[in-house]
Amino acid sequence: MAAPAPMKMETDSESVESQIIELVTSFPQGVADKVLIANMPYVDPKARAQAINKLLVEEKIDLFKSSEGLLYRLKSPSKAATISGDQEEKIVFRIVESSGNLGSWIRDIRAKSNLGQTQLNKVLKSLEGKRLIKAVKSVNATKKKVYMLYNLEPDHSVTGGAWYSDQDFESEFVEILNQQCYRFLYHKLETSRDGSAGPIAAKNSSMVSTKDVAKFITDLGISKVALKEKDIEAILNTIVYDGKAEKCEGGESGSLYRAVEPLLPSAGLARCPCGVCPVIRRCGDKGNIKPDTCNYFRDWLEEF
Repeated sequence: MAAPAPMKMETDSESVESQIIELVTSFPQGVADKVLIANMPYVDPKARAQAINKLLVEEKIDLFKSSEGLLYRLKSPSKAATISGDQEEKIVFRIVESSGNLGSWIRDIRAKSNLGQTQLNKVLKSLEGKRLIKAVKSVNATKKKVYMLYNLEPDHSVTGGAWYSDQDFESEFVEILNQQCYRFLYHKLETSRDGSAGPIAAKNSSMVSTKDVAKFITDLGISKVALKEKDIEAILNTIVYDGKAEKCEGGESGSLYRAVEPLLPSAGLARCPCGVCPVIRRCGDKGNIKPDTCNYFRDWLEEF
C-alpha cells in the first residue's frame, strides 16, 4: 500500500499574513508563538517568520515580552497617516501619540525622531497650531514640559490633579476640603444620635458614601475645578488617618465613612502630617514638594 502524499506547506505571503491578523484579532490579549504554530500547522515556518517581520515593520502588530515568552498583539492604527503635513510632522505626531496621557518630553522626542532642535521646535509649533498636540507643564519639574495629543486629559502624575494650580500645591484648598468633609461626617453622626433607634441602627445611619460627600462638596460650590469621587475619597482617607473617622466596606456602594470621637488624644507621632498628606508619594529632596519647605511639617515639629 502506497504511503499518503505529504501535505504541501503553504508559502503564499498574503495568505499567511491574513491568517496571522485573524489570529491576533481573535486574541486581543496577545498570541504566543506556540499558538501561531498550533493554528497554522501547514504554513511553512520560513514564510510565517517573514510574514511576522513584515507585519511588524508595517506596524500592523506589536511584539511584547511576557512570562510565557514573546506575544504578538494587534496594533491600533495610528492617526498619523490621516493628518495633513510633511513626513517630519507625522513622525513627531506618532511619537507623541504613543506616549498617551503621560506625555513625551522634548528630549525624548528629539532622540526618537533624530531631528535637530530648531527643526523639532518648528514641527512642534506647527502641530500645536493645528491643535493636534499640546504642551503641558509637569509638576515634577518647573521647567519641564511634556507633549501629548490635544484631546487627551493629562495624567494626575503630570498635573498633580485637583490639588495643583499652575504647578503650585493648593494647601489651603485641601485644608478647606478636609474641614468641610469632616463637618458633613460629624453632622451625620450627631443626627444619628438624636434618633430613637438602637445603637446599630444609629451607627448605620451615620455612614456616608463617597458619592454623598462629593455631592455635598459640589452643592457648596467651594471648588473651582470639577472634583472626581476619587479626589474626595483621598480627602476622606486623610480624615481616617487623622483618627477622626473610620472606613468600612459597603458592598456595591463602595467604601463608607463615619465620624468618630477618639477616647484619648492621639500620640504626637500619629499627628505627623506625612501620614495624612495626599501628595506624600511626590515628596522628596527634589521638586516642589520637600520636607524642608513643608509648612505642616514645620508646625508639627514646633509642637515638640
